[in-house]
Amino acid sequence: MTFTETTRVRAREIIARYPADRSRSALLPLLHLVQSEEGYVSPAGVEFCAEVLGLNKAQVGAVATFYTMYKRKPSGDYLVSVCTNTMCDVLGGQAVYDALAEHLGVGHEETTADGKITLEHAECLAACDYGPVMTVNYDFFDNVEPQGALGVVQELQAGGRPMPTRGARLCTLKEMAVQLAGFADERDGAVADGGPGAPTLRGLRLAEEHGIAVPGFDPKTPIRSKAEADRAAAEAKAKAEAEKPAPAPEPAKAEPAKAETAGNAGAAEPATPAAASGSTAPDVKAPDDKSPQVRTAETRQPDASTPVPDAPGTKVPVDGPAPAPRDARAAEAAGAAANPPAGDGKPAGDAAGAQERNLKEAEAGTDADGADPADASGTGVRK
Repeated sequence: MTFTETTRVRAREIIARYPADRSRSALLPLLHLVQSEEGYVSPAGVEFCAEVLGLNKAQVGAVATFYTMYKRKPSGDYLVSVCTNTMCDVLGGQAVYDALAEHLGVGHEETTADGKITLEHAECLAACDYGPVMTVNYDFFDNVEPQGALGVVQELQAGGRPMPTRGARLCTLKEMAVQLAGFADERDGAVADGGPGAPTLRGLRLAEEHGIAVPGFDPKTPIRSKAEADRAAAEAKAKAEAEKPAPAPEPAKAEPAKAETAGNAGAAEPATPAAASGSTAPDVKAPDDKSPQVRTAETRQPDASTPVPDAPGTKVPVDGPAPAPRDARAAEAAGAAANPPAGDGKPAGDAAGAQERNLKEAEAGTDADGADPADASGTGVRK
């Protein structure tokens, strides 16, 4: 399919919304754009998005198949979605879906013969407080029941556009895709003010009735811009620094007395770490100055068979000459003789005599003491 020039102009406008090195971020609105022209994301639409973004078709297809709002086969003018998830199902959502499926003669993701209505299950429509809910091209019809849902669908079939419970009047799926691509709907009445319903405001009403409020909350507090917020944070930091008390001077450290007699020789200055322990390991910074990974590596203790190379009195083992081939063969033969392989799938430590005895006792129906195995649990006799 060759897309219209209007679609191509809009595609360039969508891509221009993003930085030059982030143009692939425009893929989601572009998929809505091609769906607004064809009614679904066709192979030609995938190829178009890949072409304008410099991607391959596999990358575009992976995104188009992930999100359920992108349809992979032709859809009707009106997408009727019925929530059958837990909350709406308990309230009758499945009954609504079944009534519509029977009336339209279609199932999940199927379209009527006239190409007008596509029906689908919806896992959740994010309106549990109005359940059961149904949407037509993503506009809500709240608290529906089978007869009311049938009335909405019948009006659509007759060419009408019923008014949703919340929001503006209905538009077709292609018109909705234009809005999802980021372009305003210029139709009269396409935008309407809609207020929240009573279920949504129930929590607020209860808070007002019982005097519940967040301490110090002022709903009239203006929302500052990022520049204003950064400036206020810098001023608060400077004020905190200015109010911080000056650090007290550190007391002078007294130098240790010099030794004056031979008996005190070496006591005037503390021994260096190398002199005290014989270690040649360099001093390291405090643990707080190091990353956890470096600190762990430096403080890790070797196992018993791995000596610390610079520990006092430690001799670093030196590899000796490799054993002669005949010595290796002799060691291997000695190991094989000391560890005979098990046979018949039995563990190496099992004794064949005990197994044969147990088998004979089981076949005879009695154990070694003549007791019935059925009484083993009561008498404690081993099987």
